[in-house]
Amino acid sequence: MSSRATMLVAWIALVGVVLLGVWWYVGKQPQIVTVVERAETDVVVDLGETGDSIEDLLAFGNPIYDADNASQIGTDQGECFRTTPGVSWECTWTVYLDDGSITVQGPFLDSLEDSTLAITGGTGSYAGARGEMTLHARSEAGTEFDFTYHWSR
Repeated sequence: MSSRATMLVAWIALVGVVLLGVWWYVGKQPQIVTVVERAETDVVVDLGETGDSIEDLLAFGNPIYDADNASQIGTDQGECFRTTPGVSWECTWTVYLDDGSITVQGPFLDSLEDSTLAITGGTGSYAGARGEMTLHARSEAGTEFDFTYHWSR
């Protein structure tokens, strides 16, 4: 093989390695998606001792809106178990969007302070998702929440 052909093969290999590295790097970059949940269906089921107690269940299936809280773009479904009466719940839920779903697990605080939940997986465009979601109450009434997902693959 001539030195010119060898240089061409080396150049093509180098470009291929660089493009593969860029593709891998871009795929690992964190993505940020914010949606708004309107808590319209939340129901607490008293399963433990009468009143607020460990084992109580909070179940829901609510509409999900875009970040501007203007257009419905999906739904969620989930449940929370009371772990510390008067303080917090431990929750798991899935948000269903047109391009896939994202599942999270973590605390919901009675104080409505921000909390961070782990992204435990996803489907469709979110397949292989990992990262965290920040839950932020939009009002003192606790009827609307920002879910901000920071995820990568």
